[in-house]
Amino acid sequence: MSGGRGFALHLITDQALTRAAGAYLIPGNTIRLLKNAAENYPAWLAAIRSAEKLIHFESYIIHEDEVGQQFAEALKAKAREGIRVRLIYDWMGGLGKTSKHFWRSLREAGVEVRCFNPPRLSDPLGWLHRDHRKSIVVDDRVAFVTGLCVGKMWVGDAQQGIDPWRDSGVEIAGPSVSDVAHAFAEAWAETGTPIPVDELPDPESMPEVGDVALRILADAAFDTSAYRLDTLVAALARDRLWLTDAYFAGTPTYVQALRAAALDGVDIRLLVPGKGSDITLMQTISRAGYRSLLEAGIRVFEWNGSMIHAKTAVADGRWARVGSTNLNPVSWMGNWELDVIVEDEGFGKAMEESYLEDLQNTTEIVLTGKRKIVSVGRSKSRRIRGAGGSAGRAVSGAVRIGNVIGAVITAKREHGPAETSLLGWLSIILTALSLVALFWPRLVAYPIAAVLLLIAFALWATANRLRNRHRE
Repeated sequence: MSGGRGFALHLITDQALTRAAGAYLIPGNTIRLLKNAAENYPAWLAAIRSAEKLIHFESYIIHEDEVGQQFAEALKAKAREGIRVRLIYDWMGGLGKTSKHFWRSLREAGVEVRCFNPPRLSDPLGWLHRDHRKSIVVDDRVAFVTGLCVGKMWVGDAQQGIDPWRDSGVEIAGPSVSDVAHAFAEAWAETGTPIPVDELPDPESMPEVGDVALRILADAAFDTSAYRLDTLVAALARDRLWLTDAYFAGTPTYVQALRAAALDGVDIRLLVPGKGSDITLMQTISRAGYRSLLEAGIRVFEWNGSMIHAKTAVADGRWARVGSTNLNPVSWMGNWELDVIVEDEGFGKAMEESYLEDLQNTTEIVLTGKRKIVSVGRSKSRRIRGAGGSAGRAVSGAVRIGNVIGAVITAKREHGPAETSLLGWLSIILTALSLVALFWPRLVAYPIAAVLLLIAFALWATANRLRNRHRE
């Protein structure tokens, strides 16, 4: 390919990525890949303790355990020094994991704490849209974007033989920090009074500190930027695309994009949780979607040991994504998510090396000659404990179950042992529900009536609010 044609193709690719992501490529940054809590948590705490002006902390889950207390004490100490500390946690993420006393102690120390999207009668289904982002911004000079929440399961317990959760994050500095700061401000405004404009950094005035170009992809509910980008990258990958995901439930469109790339000779690999998944049924649900991937030549690996919670991708050794977005409809279309998109060969090489290292602790899933799905190359795993993670996993599982049921009804494809087990359980559950509806109809009718009343009230409240706004 001539230099002119290559340059033109690069411009077209950049334009396509920019339009898909809704985020421009920002040059002049530094970036550091942080693996697991052992590298992420110390870097976060060091940045927090070095703060001189402000700290913005956003996390889907902050567990009220020794790890959560450590971060709470660090934030309270800075607030007592007069540093502006703002914190956002998600209502669903914190449900049953953090008490009111925990948040009250932070507020009493001067930390501004806000809860994202708690249930409201005026919007009874609004709580389904979660703030799944995990980010930290300190003094508008350094930012962290990550898949890790705050909790001891990410740390593990070596004395009891409990592995830490596998996860990834990045530390960035440079002009791109401004976009992370503005993403936090967007979520903060969703919870109440916005951050004053003069307190937000001006990207034009931020100096370049390195040579890495990246994008900050900040998705809100019903914003499908990450979905468009992930699908586009699957189409653009020329040699290889290696994915890690905690709750994979790809849409038919995305799965077809992966299949088309694999059939065209692209090395597609997918790393997902195995028996260490934080929801036992998730492995069965995930396996129900393996067949179409395997048949196209996509290699699927299950993590041995504790939960793998990372959400990463690396394509052709020069494009990479790290952040909070899972490859499922809940993350792509329902949640507020935050990812860093990096276009740099040095970072891409580091991501690939990390991926190959991870594969040393996996079991590969393959199709046998009899078209059965089996595990090969099993590695040793340690004792697994811990619970937590994304509430979206349940919805992702529902999507996968829906796909399996649809395939059965339409008789579109052959089903293997994984699908057989899942369908057996679904048959039992549906039989039980039908018997309940037959003999105790009120147990079914009352919940449906309550949901319909909530929706009716929400519609009335919304209509009344819009009517008043129109009058004003």
